[in-house]
Amino acid sequence: MSMGAYDDAEHERREEKASTVDADFDQERSEFRGTVTYDSGESADELLDQFQKLNDT
Repeated sequence: MSMGAYDDAEHERREEKASTVDADFDQERSEFRGTVTYDSGESADELLDQFQKLNDT
């Protein structure tokens, strides 16, 4: 068989593999507990001033 010729057996093998559904995974959702805090330490005006300086350069 030449390179690139149609291979019916290979086509069937790939079709069967692609149509198989893998259901061997955990159905439960992970539960995460904890807190997230964010404090930039700067006011909105300071952040806007810094943004303006960055845009000016």
